[in-house]
Amino acid sequence: MTQATGHEGQPERVRALALAARAAGRQLAALSGPARAALLRDVAAALAEPRERERLLAANARDVAAARAAAAAGELDPARLKRLGLDVAKLDSVADGLGQLAAMPELLGQARLRRELDDGLVLEQVPCPLGLVGVVFEARPDAAPQIGGLCLKSGNAALLKGGSEARESNRALVELMQRALQRHGVGAAAITLLEQREDITAMLALDDVLDLVIARGGHEFVRHVQRSTRIAVMGHAEGVCHLFLHASAEPAMAATIAVDAKCGYPAACNAIEALLWEDGAEAALAACVTALKGRGVELRGCDRTRARHPELVAATEADWGHEYGALVLAIRHVDGEADALAHIDRYGSRHTEAIVAADAAAAERFLAAVDAADVFWNASTRFADGYRFGLGAEVGISTGKLHARGPVGAEGLLTYRWLLRGRGQVASDYGPGKRRFTHRKLEP
Repeated sequence: MTQATGHEGQPERVRALALAARAAGRQLAALSGPARAALLRDVAAALAEPRERERLLAANARDVAAARAAAAAGELDPARLKRLGLDVAKLDSVADGLGQLAAMPELLGQARLRRELDDGLVLEQVPCPLGLVGVVFEARPDAAPQIGGLCLKSGNAALLKGGSEARESNRALVELMQRALQRHGVGAAAITLLEQREDITAMLALDDVLDLVIARGGHEFVRHVQRSTRIAVMGHAEGVCHLFLHASAEPAMAATIAVDAKCGYPAACNAIEALLWEDGAEAALAACVTALKGRGVELRGCDRTRARHPELVAATEADWGHEYGALVLAIRHVDGEADALAHIDRYGSRHTEAIVAADAAAAERFLAAVDAADVFWNASTRFADGYRFGLGAEVGISTGKLHARGPVGAEGLLTYRWLLRGRGQVASDYGPGKRRFTHRKLEP
């Protein structure tokens, strides 16, 4: 199977792998929509096959055992260890997401726009794959088949570089996808796994081969990637998400949302790291504090918060804008909506922000004013996810503003071409005093 393993001739070897991936990607893009859907269903079925599952879970168990030893020695962040586990439920979720992707309408070759420029001169805007995508992602092995599935749907080849903690898991998952590719007449290199840290540097130098780099990780890592390449980078950095309790917040709803957003999966980038409350929301705050303490969350509060709940740990400036990735939550009093928005603007990561409010006008102001990829009203930030959005999966959550934003599904991996079909027309025949364009809209 196609994967990078050695150190010798690193740049040349990674270039060769990238070129092979790009060539196989052209085979993938040439498949019909139904053929790519069948390929996705094949991968989903393989993930559910008992012997394959046994092999995948055994590989993951080896990774987890090594990671636990590293964590015990203080060499691995506990949050990364938490993300590493792979179980039947996660495999079921990934397989279901791939099934969603297979069932979605075909994206490639389906004209988004058709316009008659003149009689017999018709222009179309048609989606097409980016080409070759390089993805560097954290120690979440279920990310590999999710990213791979989106690339299969969108006709893109991929170079995948997962965290070293998940090496065995990623290898097993990529080999599963490569076998499916070969069964459908596509080169296994369309999904290629890079395994060495040095491969990242070599990959970032391939600006003449790669079309996009997706960087998933901490803020500093994403910025490092962006500074280290001339390739376009889509960054999935940290998630510093807030939940704002408006004065009109209903206490039971606020508590339910806060518990889900913090405790559902504390290591996730869409978990909340801070709770904001304003005057009038004291009952909602109390309900949240009680519910969160009941789930074992360490709560850190500002002076105004501790005046009401003195049992809380005193928060410091370092707690605002900090991504804990654990059962820790900072709570701060704000002087109204404007102050809440200012706090989010200063400390948020442009990922996901939410408000709990019965006041519809206040909620709509919040939705309109917050500069983030996802902004929710009376809903948990944990909904910020490609699978939950109905995208089948996501390659990451883009906190930037160009090309794609929020959970990036298959459409975020597409660009488009302009196709013009004529009957021998020439541009010099058109213009002031010459033949006029019709510019008539046609149905796609």
